[in-house]
Amino acid sequence: MLQCFDVPLGTLTHTFTAIGRCARTGRLGIAVATKEMAVGSRVPFVLPNVGAVATQAYTDPRLGALALRLLDLGYPAARALREIVESDPHSAWRQLGIVDRWGHSAAHTGAQNGPWAGHRSGPGWVVMGNILVGEQLISAMSNEMRAPDDVDVEIRLMRALDAGTKAGGQPDGQRSASIVTYENEGFAIIDLRVDDHDDPMQELWRLFNRLHPLLPYYRARPDDPTIGRVSDWAKRQGIDT
Repeated sequence: MLQCFDVPLGTLTHTFTAIGRCARTGRLGIAVATKEMAVGSRVPFVLPNVGAVATQAYTDPRLGALALRLLDLGYPAARALREIVESDPHSAWRQLGIVDRWGHSAAHTGAQNGPWAGHRSGPGWVVMGNILVGEQLISAMSNEMRAPDDVDVEIRLMRALDAGTKAGGQPDGQRSASIVTYENEGFAIIDLRVDDHDDPMQELWRLFNRLHPLLPYYRARPDDPTIGRVSDWAKRQGIDT
């Protein structure tokens, strides 16, 4: 059995999160929002072609790194989660979600998570949250993650986070939000964070809507340095930067 560190409980994050894998491309991503600042620095962990992990509630970010190591060794999502939950002396206080390279999903909501807390999962996705206004938030997020495979994973993640926000979010609101999506080649094509804002979902949409039309440029540039500057490329495409 794996050995986890027995340390004092960390800071509680009242958080809701969507984890997803694109069935067409294998790309992986996570979107998350919470009432604390800088949620993007603690909750999401992604390793291209391996898996995506979110760890929240009384967060131990080391569990995210550990889960990725297990997935990299070939553990499927459910087995990696089981090893972590059984080895963590504070698992009752944790909430974790995992999607692996094959699209298997698994999640854990410990009994000490504040109400309302829970999760749902399906092929290639997990949604979860704690200290929420109610189960309807997770239902709304699930509906967006069930979108057809031709909807890019980053779109599904943003829509899921937005649906959770519109369903009420957390009783005392949100202060930060984040989305990260990795290409199979090993780099993040989207890595946006709103660390402290009165309306983090609105600000995250503003950033996302500016970046998303430019993704073809950033995908092409590694193999074609003659593509030129992003501003010139965008002008040729009729994109307002």
